[in-house]
Amino acid sequence: MPQARLLVDLPDGPWIADVSRDFPDAGFRVLTAVPDDSAGFALIRLTARDVDDVLAAMRDHDVLSKVSVMARGDGVATVRIETTAPLLLVAAKRSGLPIEMPLDIENGVAEVEVTGEHERVAALGKRFDEMGLEYEVERVRQRVDPVRLLTDRQQELLLAAVELGYYDVPRQSTLTEVADHVGIAKSTCSETLQRVERTVVREFVDDLPTRPLGDDADAAGAANEGADAEADAEPAPSRPTYHS
Repeated sequence: MPQARLLVDLPDGPWIADVSRDFPDAGFRVLTAVPDDSAGFALIRLTARDVDDVLAAMRDHDVLSKVSVMARGDGVATVRIETTAPLLLVAAKRSGLPIEMPLDIENGVAEVEVTGEHERVAALGKRFDEMGLEYEVERVRQRVDPVRLLTDRQQELLLAAVELGYYDVPRQSTLTEVADHVGIAKSTCSETLQRVERTVVREFVDDLPTRPLGDDADAAGAANEGADAEADAEPAPSRPTYHS
């Protein structure tokens, strides 16, 4: 079934558009949302340098009838809101195509994920047009059931490796121990896990936005490279002691 990612440029007026543009460095992740005939209710995870300023702007906005802070942390807050103009939810409801959660919004742009028949996706685009929403289709691809990506044997081996702590940091088991646990040769175990990792990583990367890594990420990767290599290595055998 087709899966589409759309970048929707929200117009001025809705609270999420106005507040996110006033605080372009803030991130708004809609965890859950329920549309009503004349209102919408949502649970939002807010991340910002100054959460209090963003919350104040939200409370001052005319469209938001209620703002309740459910949890607070350093630079983050979980907020329950009630709005009289749930723009994206209304468009989704009218097209018969629900928007997948979580929904990320930054600087007035919403990253919308939907899965459905081509006709439904086209209907959602038509609703956006009718409501004056500008958008671009960032990606359309065929969604694959994750279970179908791996064979039964690959799934069994992957689950065993996870349960044995092979992917923990630091690792709790070696490749040899995983192979012995499932009753296969170490070389077969290594080759199979490499195929599994390639499949899983490629599928994961396909879902990521194409953004270049920053210098900080490169530096962090270089710093951890040595530690990762050391953790991946098999334990060295004990050196024999000879007595004259």
